[in-house]
Parts: sequence; C-alpha cells; structure tokens
Amino acid sequence: MKPARFAYVRAASVDDAIALLGTHGDGARLLAGGQSLVATLNMRLSAPDLLIDINGIAGLSDIRLNGNTVEIGALARHAQVERSKVIARHAPLIARAMPFIAHPAIRNRGTFGGSIALADPAAELPACVLALGGTLQIAGPDGPRSVAADDFFTGLFETALGPQDMLTAVHLPAANPDCRYGFAELARRHGDYAIAGLAATARVQDGAWHDVRLAFFGVADRPLRATAAEQALTGATPDDQRIDAAVAALNLPYTSDVQADAATRRHLAGVLLRRVIRHMMEQKA
Repeated sequence: MKPARFAYVRAASVDDAIALLGTHGDGARLLAGGQSLVATLNMRLSAPDLLIDINGIAGLSDIRLNGNTVEIGALARHAQVERSKVIARHAPLIARAMPFIAHPAIRNRGTFGGSIALADPAAELPACVLALGGTLQIAGPDGPRSVAADDFFTGLFETALGPQDMLTAVHLPAANPDCRYGFAELARRHGDYAIAGLAATARVQDGAWHDVRLAFFGVADRPLRATAAEQALTGATPDDQRIDAAVAALNLPYTSDVQADAATRRHLAGVLLRRVIRHMMEQKA
C-alpha cells in the first residue's frame, strides 16, 4: 500500500519543530528514523497532514558522559548506540539490550529517542530506561523540562509527551562498581518483538541488594516495574527462598493477545526473573 497524501517540511531547529507542531496540531507528526512511522503510513494506520523531518537538527545525536550522567541524544541511531564506547563502559544495560532490537537494517535507521517516544510496550529501550531510573529531556512550547522515566510511560503507546512536545535527549546514571545489571527477553525469533522481557538493576552493598528495579516489557500495556518483587529482593543477598518469594510477588496486569495469553506471560515473567537475578548474582564488581 501507499500512504495517504501529506505535506513535508524539514525543521531547522528544535524551536522550529515545536512551532510547526503548534501550528498544525494533531495533523502533524515528527519524523526521525521512521522505522515505525513509515510502516503505519504505508498501511494507512497513520495519516498526518504534515511530516516534520527533524533529522537535520544539529546536536541531537550526540552520546557523551557528563560527570556521572550518560547523555544520549534523541536522534542517536541504534547502531550508533550499539557501537558507542561510552555506552559499553558506562551504560552496560543499554549495551546488552541493543542486539535484541529488531535487525541491523532497522538499527541503522531507527533512533534511540524514537523508540522511547513511541513507547511500544514490547520494546526493549523503554524498559531499560525505566530500570535505570533515567530522565527524559523534553522541549515544548513552555520551554524545556525533565520527566522521570517512572512518570513518562502512561499507557499503550502513551507517554507524558504533549501534542507540541519533542523528546530531545535521555539522561541515564553512569554505571559504578556497586551496580549489577541484567537483561533477557523471550521472542519467537531473534529480532521479533518480545513476548516477555526484563531489564533489571540493583546496587550491592556488603553483599546485600538495594535499590532493586525490575522493569518488565512485553507483558502489559507499557513497561512496568514489579515493585512487590523488588521489595522481596531488597535488603539481603538473594537466595533461592528470596527468588521464589520475588516470583510469587509478581502481580503485573498481564495482557493477552495473538502472541500469548496472560497466564503464559505470567509464567514467562517468572522464568525471566529467575534467569536475570541469577545472572546478576554471578557478576563481579
């Protein structure tokens, strides 16, 4: 199929893009990597009046370490993130997730910020940002603002982004020797969207786990933290009993679809939790 007719404009700056969104309202869409948008255009699931191409805006694809913060520009391509030495050293959870994102051809064009802004519930990066306690940098008509990942994902393909907002960067805490990171997903084929997945972080002090964050994806309408399971793993060294308690505490609002029903996802979440926690226990400082 071919998309419905639309106008096209190339934004010269972030302010230009925000102004265009304000002028055209719900009839405008931002175009970054386009790996999801172009597909929906061709299937006529999306029919905007105007596409605002933001790829020419300078400074939105940088990846850098700023003190204890890893800053990833919204226009950084997945392949760029995958190859980044900054990411490999200072954001190992992101580095582990990158090879699971679709296929190389898609990673060459898709953008880090585009995945976060789309907020597909089965996507890897939103869950990683949630597990890391990241902060989303947003530009809008009232100026820039920051939104914590815990408050950003609000529903199925819904986020804290307003109709005139644009995600400009993602800030993540840099890794330190006390932290442990885990990632795993289950999909029918490598590169497919996950039926269930888990991104996890924890801080280890004197053998005890603290600040545990378990962000599941693919199991509900958005990436979600399993807070009760986090509490079951907090305050001591994980052992079989605590892991069993964490699995029993998994109480997410599992969804059913053509890939799997809620009961299957509940089971897979437990499998992933056991797998990821044991892997994290094997990590050394």
